Amino acid sequence: MTTATEPTGFARQLRHWRTLRRVSQLDLAIRADTTQRHLSFLEQGRSRPGRTMVVRLAESLDLSLRERNGLLLAAGYAPIFPESELQTMELAPVLEALHAILDGHLPYPALVVRPYGILLAANAAFDVLTEGAAPWLLEPPVNVLRLALHPDGLAARVVNLPEWGRHITEALRGRMARSPDRALDELITELEGYLPHAHPGPDHLGFAVPLRLRCDDGELRLITTLTSFATAVDITLAELQLEAFLPGDEQTARILRDRATRRRRSQR
Repeated sequence: MTTATEPTGFARQLRHWRTLRRVSQLDLAIRADTTQRHLSFLEQGRSRPGRTMVVRLAESLDLSLRERNGLLLAAGYAPIFPESELQTMELAPVLEALHAILDGHLPYPALVVRPYGILLAANAAFDVLTEGAAPWLLEPPVNVLRLALHPDGLAARVVNLPEWGRHITEALRGRMARSPDRALDELITELEGYLPHAHPGPDHLGFAVPLRLRCDDGELRLITTLTSFATAVDITLAELQLEAFLPGDEQTARILRDRATRRRRSQR
């Protein structure tokens, strides 16, 4: 049952997210198992949604857990998705599993990042991405996006910096288009300022834009995979991303294997 009410922040947010997702009232109503009339009343502030309806609408709009909490608050309900500290006992098994995945990806680089590119953890092969970087870029908290594109960081060794860098910033802009974020917008503007003009032309590895990176052993061609916890119900966990680099050719695989062998020998 619904009751008439004055327009609220919920009504504005619901209309904002539906417009941003480019979903019609009818389509959203079908997804959320309600009627277009009821949805129209919600957007006008003429009806107040139940908590379950807010959750269904947020899920149907594919909002992040943080955004779902925000929609619940706007509707006058308490958030339902917790945001744990990383060092809590609840997340300890997750962090242990992440470190096992990082180690299991050796001899190839892999890292776990928090929002805005903040480094949480990395495996030993990550050193190929930090060689020659200015010390201030490696001071915690390390921002791997800044490390990657800053002239004093990885960028000095990237052969295809214009193409690879734009690939990164365009992906970030795509993310921001779905979830507007002033802090992310400012970071993207900073990162784009580091990049030279990209000349039109293909620079891909059949299916992906590679990172062509110079190192002492030769040129590496790396492709990136991103993994997240799609079924997470904790905000902190949902916002983590595992970035793993894979060799794009046999020479890259050989160089990284040889580096791992030398690393193990030096640790004995």
